[in-house]
Amino acid sequence: MAVNLALPIVANLKPVAGIELGFAEAGIRKPNRKDLLVMKLASTATVAGVFTTNRFCAAPVQVCQAHLQGVHLGASSIRALLINTGNANAGTGEVGLSDANETCVALADLLDCEPAQILPFSTGVILEPLPVDRIKAGLPKALSNLNTDNWMNAAEAIMTTDTQPKADSRTVIIDGKTVTLTGISKGAGMIRPNMATMLGFIATDAAVAQPVLEHLVKFAADKSFNCITIDGDTSTNDSFMLIATGVGEVDIAEIDCEAYEALAAAVIDLSKSLAQMIVRDGEGATKFMTITVEDGASVEECRKVAYSIGHSPLVKTAFFASDPNLGRILAAIGYAGVDDLDVNKLDLYLDDVWVAKNGGRHPEYEEQDGQRVMKQSEITVRVNLARGNATATIWTCDLSQEYVAINADYRS
Repeated sequence: MAVNLALPIVANLKPVAGIELGFAEAGIRKPNRKDLLVMKLASTATVAGVFTTNRFCAAPVQVCQAHLQGVHLGASSIRALLINTGNANAGTGEVGLSDANETCVALADLLDCEPAQILPFSTGVILEPLPVDRIKAGLPKALSNLNTDNWMNAAEAIMTTDTQPKADSRTVIIDGKTVTLTGISKGAGMIRPNMATMLGFIATDAAVAQPVLEHLVKFAADKSFNCITIDGDTSTNDSFMLIATGVGEVDIAEIDCEAYEALAAAVIDLSKSLAQMIVRDGEGATKFMTITVEDGASVEECRKVAYSIGHSPLVKTAFFASDPNLGRILAAIGYAGVDDLDVNKLDLYLDDVWVAKNGGRHPEYEEQDGQRVMKQSEITVRVNLARGNATATIWTCDLSQEYVAINADYRS
């Protein structure tokens, strides 16, 4: 059960002119489920993305990066994205690369474009061969139901252990004209940036120059998808893509302008929504936790401390049990790797409860106050390092017995 996460409402998911979505039940891993998605783009579209930093990155990630490098150099443009669930095509070596490329060839033939104009994405089980024949057989079905308002079906088609689809939309007025943004994401486990084990796709009808879009997708990822963690594991397939179809009335050619700032704010807001949906739907999650570290010497230092707390299994299991064993948080701060941290200046808060003052238990802190907060489904942990002006926030969840059960049975 996701933590305070409502199902997307189909009527609220806005079509984006210049992108059509089609899906199929290809039987890639399990029968009778949507597991194949095609996003067909207008010829005016620009596309940019960020990907996993895992050195064992999956074959489709490698193919995407190669095809986007061609875009960056002006050699081609992207005409479609192809996404499958159920199989990650990771840990598959040269065969996996060949398989990923074969799916690009198959879709390119059907769309009458070049294979380098297709971006493939896969998510699911690692170390198993991609069922290329099933994907190729499902492509005609996916193309037959291409539609601009298929966002909910698209969100369902990329799910793995997600308990529900994740999708959202925004509109923003730029230069007096309406710009539409809609996005989907997936992910529930093996989540840690950079990136997290997730797929994220956001499309807008604005025209955005390729260098500007490349800058924006990295900036948005750092403010959203690179601020989440569920279990500290970085996946092999993580991808976050930003698509500007270019068929709207707004044209953004540079970063230093008000139009870019307005679009960037909308993209970041939507990205945060999609990223937080992943955490709220974390495998076995019962609590959504915001961890803010403030007054640090640098943002990097603040993030290091925040992730140390957010990754600690002892902290996460204590939150699951509503056990105010909050010394575990101090321990996680202490081993975060800030070697010159003066713990005697540090303060710790749990929502409105001041837990630790100047590195020790606050004289007025009562354990029942800590337990009151920990019983909530939404909790904020705030740490003041008292050594600068930098701040960073991440989002995470607790760790329950169900997380273990889900991952013990993942391949069955």
